[in-house]
Amino acid sequence: MGPLVHKETLTSDNYTESELAILNGACPNEPDAPFPSVANGNVVESSIHSTDIEPSSDNALGQSAFIPEILAVEQKGLGLDALKKSLSIFTDKATLPYPHDMRGTKEEKDKAYAYMREARIEQDAVDAAMERWRADTEQMAKVGIHPTLRSPPVGALMWDWHQRMLPLLKQELAEVRRVLDSEEHASGEDRQLYGPFMESLKVEKLAAITILTILAQLSRKNRDNASAGSGVKMGHLTMSIGQALQQESDLEEYKKQVSSKSRLKLLSPNQQLQAARAAKRASRRYDRSGSIDFDWPADVRIKLGAMLVSKLIEVATIPPENDNGILEAQPAFYHTFGFQSGRKYGFITPSPLLTAKLKKEPVYAALAKRLPMVVEPRPWTGFEKGGFIEHSVPVLRQASDKLQVEYARAAADRGDMDQIYAGLDVLGKTAWRINRDVFDVQVEAWNSGKPIANFAPLNPEISFPPEPEAGTDKFKIKAWVRRCKELNDEKSGFHSKRCFQNFQLEVARAYLNEDMYFPHNLDFRGRAYPIPPYLNHMGADNCRGLLRFSKGKELGTAGLFWLKVHLANVYGYDKASLQEREAFAMEHLEDVYDSATNPLNGKRWWLGAEDEWQCLAACFELKYALDTPDPTRYVSHLPIHQDGTCNGLQHYAALGGDKAGAQQVNLEPRDRPSDIYSAVASLVEAEVDTEAAEGNMKAVTLKGKITRKVVKQTVMTNVYGVTYIGARAQVQKQLEILLPDLPRDNPDLTHNVLAGYVAAKIFKSLGVLFTGARAIQKWFGECANRIATAITSEQIEQLGRESRGEVVHLAPKLKDQAYQKVKRKIQPTLVFRSSVIWTTPLKMPVVQPYRSVKSREIATNIQNISFVDPHATDPISRRKQLQGFPPNFIHSLDATHMLLSALKCDEKGLSFASVHDSFWTHAADIPKMNLVLRDAFVAMHGEDIIGRLASEFAARYKGSMYLASVYKKSKVGEQIHAWRSGKHMGKRHAHSVKHQIPELFEETKRQRLLSSEDPELRKQGEGMVTPASIFLGANDPSAFAIPSEIAMSELGNIDESVNAASPEEAGENADLFASAFSDPSSAALAEAVEHNTAVDVEGEQYETNSDSDEAMDSVGAVTSGERDTSDKEKVILDRVTEVTRELRADGAYVIPPRKPRPQHHKISLWLPLTFPPVPAKGDFDVTRLKESQYFFS
Repeated sequence: MGPLVHKETLTSDNYTESELAILNGACPNEPDAPFPSVANGNVVESSIHSTDIEPSSDNALGQSAFIPEILAVEQKGLGLDALKKSLSIFTDKATLPYPHDMRGTKEEKDKAYAYMREARIEQDAVDAAMERWRADTEQMAKVGIHPTLRSPPVGALMWDWHQRMLPLLKQELAEVRRVLDSEEHASGEDRQLYGPFMESLKVEKLAAITILTILAQLSRKNRDNASAGSGVKMGHLTMSIGQALQQESDLEEYKKQVSSKSRLKLLSPNQQLQAARAAKRASRRYDRSGSIDFDWPADVRIKLGAMLVSKLIEVATIPPENDNGILEAQPAFYHTFGFQSGRKYGFITPSPLLTAKLKKEPVYAALAKRLPMVVEPRPWTGFEKGGFIEHSVPVLRQASDKLQVEYARAAADRGDMDQIYAGLDVLGKTAWRINRDVFDVQVEAWNSGKPIANFAPLNPEISFPPEPEAGTDKFKIKAWVRRCKELNDEKSGFHSKRCFQNFQLEVARAYLNEDMYFPHNLDFRGRAYPIPPYLNHMGADNCRGLLRFSKGKELGTAGLFWLKVHLANVYGYDKASLQEREAFAMEHLEDVYDSATNPLNGKRWWLGAEDEWQCLAACFELKYALDTPDPTRYVSHLPIHQDGTCNGLQHYAALGGDKAGAQQVNLEPRDRPSDIYSAVASLVEAEVDTEAAEGNMKAVTLKGKITRKVVKQTVMTNVYGVTYIGARAQVQKQLEILLPDLPRDNPDLTHNVLAGYVAAKIFKSLGVLFTGARAIQKWFGECANRIATAITSEQIEQLGRESRGEVVHLAPKLKDQAYQKVKRKIQPTLVFRSSVIWTTPLKMPVVQPYRSVKSREIATNIQNISFVDPHATDPISRRKQLQGFPPNFIHSLDATHMLLSALKCDEKGLSFASVHDSFWTHAADIPKMNLVLRDAFVAMHGEDIIGRLASEFAARYKGSMYLASVYKKSKVGEQIHAWRSGKHMGKRHAHSVKHQIPELFEETKRQRLLSSEDPELRKQGEGMVTPASIFLGANDPSAFAIPSEIAMSELGNIDESVNAASPEEAGENADLFASAFSDPSSAALAEAVEHNTAVDVEGEQYETNSDSDEAMDSVGAVTSGERDTSDKEKVILDRVTEVTRELRADGAYVIPPRKPRPQHHKISLWLPLTFPPVPAKGDFDVTRLKESQYFFS
């Protein structure tokens, strides 16, 4: 068979895949060429390796035609079978026939078919689920089985529930319409509240969404044996159903219910106001993006969700599984109550029969919308216009602060987001393919069940300690329970990790011969992330090793060099010079060939790498290149990485002009790469050696144990705001490996104590290296503190109206006796709502989302549900605003650098991908990309970033007042105290909170007079005496009371009060933070979410403050008013943290003594919101990094 005939045969539509495989095998001398796939409307034949080399037997054509099955994991949560159904379009061509009858060329047909397949992948998951349920039921009916008489598959069971719910929902809808059409206004009628929203969806979808959501939640909850059969909290469930309903509500149905005045008239005045605002927002967003994106009121979501749950409980039954004579169907769900942490909760619990069935048959879930695309993503042209072709996604992911969304929409309307959109388009249009060589090895390794590379073991060998005998000391019993829990968590973590990896392999298997694309969107800081979650290049090592560029480029001399350097980098030999890294690859050439030829049964050298699967991919690529007659002509598809050196510190060094810091993070040209982690380790080790010589037992114990690995994670995360407690936990994890046999008979030399000792020295060393960065971080902290305690001029005006009895936040129609009664009770309330807001160099506005959200209770037809509903008017969380600003600002800078680089690389014709501060392109294009990275960094830092930020703050917060603090014992503090004592008639009430608002008005008046153009008014203002005038007249900056959070936010600084804290004060949250940071897929992340803590995983903040995650669904009335969930972490520490006790030699447990904390009394005063002077910049010239070959390498 000649080449032309062979090519024509393979591209013909007249053969099935099996026939093509046979025909393909008839030409063994032809290179391996998977079946054609569509990319950009053209048929692209993509090979695993270059067409200049004859494939080895391991890569032979017969092997590529066979796709091995993947060993499935049992009890698989949301359902692996569901994912396979979503992916069936790739394996079952009959599901979507090729458009042979369509007019046009072959290329036009291919393009149309590609879009047809993409549309099918993105099709409505709810409709697809109902179709599958119906199909299961019809299949049973064909063999004479009714789903209510025998044990049906889950799909048929769900269809039966669905059909039974429809009459009830139609009846409910009729009642809703009767209530809404009634002339009478019945107070407290739930149907009046959720009725208009219920009308926006068909009853078929209401029922389907309810069933899908409940079973998905139960499947997720019951993924482990330990929690099998446990229920889902009502608050979480009703919120989830409400959110799912909102997402399915289309524009026309919503407009019909919000525009009907007859409907709106029947709502209460406050509900009218809510609905009118919602309608206005919906109309505005429809004009802009063609879709609705507004939040239904939380009580609507909860009440509607609760009603739907009650209907499902009423009709859902399940037939018995056995033939024991019981013919009557059993309830599928129960509404139960239980206690957690002393609070009563309501649960929806599956019956034992349903629990057993869910284990056997996973539930179909809405996964299709989140899969990689088979065509280029739609270019971003608006806030919700871009990415997928069939359904819209917002350009901001998981925006928990609605204010961020409003700012981003306004920026988009002005065209300020155009460069951001263009950068996302560059990232999204990069075409990827599965690396078949690595895939085959991964499947073989996976199916073995062994813990190969980062694969979790199928059956982990975990030995539980024997149960203590009766009469054992209670503390030893507690230690045994704690250890068993740790081991059980470890086992569950392996299971969860293996479930997720199973999903990833199935996605890779389906896309094996496909070009695929990852549409991207942004977090609130501007960092870009791929939307498909299961398989993407930001995944773990197994994902990155599986992916290669669809487009290939010849290596050339430079590309061959960089391919070798890349191999050394992923192996872990990345601190040597570039020439030494190239030599490393050549010295291990035998190992490279053995790894590529016999990866699992040879010497397995690649398994010693830092990134095992990426190393194996590099081994395959280098072998294929070297096997060609001319390796420089080899067409390479492997992405080559260029990583920054602790990129956050690179930005800080450039901002502060730190010469010493710049040298340590490779901004300064040098012959060899600097390693900041080794530099810090050396500084810490030097101090330890010095103190060991002086007899310090901690130093003696640690002598010779301070390695690069001990300090690395703390150095890396310090720039992103890790606390001392978190750093101590990170170091402790490493010390437990280095010192496993540390005696427990000395409470002063425990792992915890030694880790605190080392963490303090790491912080100190960073402060020495980055003096300019410390000054900038302190400036960041002071600015954030002032903003977080600020009242805007608009708020001051509103406070004035409230103080005069002018109620501005209630509907004016309430001019009745009840309104007048409420009006008299209104008191002005002082609430800080100012978030830290800034604009990135690419004009994207950033709004920090941290707020203190309070809970409120709603009565439903099932139970009372307490929940939280975040809103822009909620008070901000001062601590999080302050501590989050420095790392978030740096994240916004590295996001800007990445997008600028992406745009320039695309302009130069380079393929481009990124993982935050790791940039990828073809080996041949690395020199070009390196120039782009340096130019973009210099261009960005060549501007006065901090000066521009200061100017923006001054303009944005102009006219605001902030509540400053001074030390009471300072001279100015004593003067203010004396003035207040005289003014308020006595020392007792001198600093009462009730005087804050009058003093605010007084200072506002003084500032207005001082800014007047009338000399008489200015003179009057100059004569006024206020705490602010006393403070400004004293001119004593040292009197300022600096919050401890500012000290904590400084690079390399430690709050002494925290440093002095005893181990029990640290609590378990620090361990959660450390373990979740090191492994986002671990059970620790889930536990951190359960504990409502904020976890920063590789720079991305996972805030557990969404509506559903924070829904507190306790039963019963709340009598103590609203509860501030911002104190939740403190409650957890007080309630669940067990006192750390150390076992002495005699077996007695002792509590380590607490060290006293220094007390500083402070007094507050209102000052005009101004900002500290910008710190002086050092003398490092950022343009020098253009000559640094190790800036990114």
